[in-house]
Amino acid sequence: MSTLTYVYADSTAVLGPLATYAEPHCYDLCQVHSERMTVPRGWEVVRLEPDPDALRPSSDDLEALANAVREAARPRPEQPAAPMVEVGRRGHLRVLRSVDLPPDDAAAMR
Repeated sequence: MSTLTYVYADSTAVLGPLATYAEPHCYDLCQVHSERMTVPRGWEVVRLEPDPDALRPSSDDLEALANAVREAARPRPEQPAAPMVEVGRRGHLRVLRSVDLPPDDAAAMR
């Protein structure tokens, strides 16, 4: 996969490694389309080939991933639910308001 960027002022199309964030006038291409890409007459194509070793995850990347997985797996303390009071009913649906919420604010929410 590659990212295609146009530089209109220089009549140049730059085909390089996948961009890490979206930018206007950048297009991600699959391998087939990046190999077969053509540009208008008079334009130049600059193909930036990334270093294959730079594409491999670094030890910092793997450590950050492992830490994120550990953090996500850690049990979270249960938060007690705020006490609720029924303020209205329509059929099987109930309107609830938090006991902590002043009645004026509850009326504005309806």
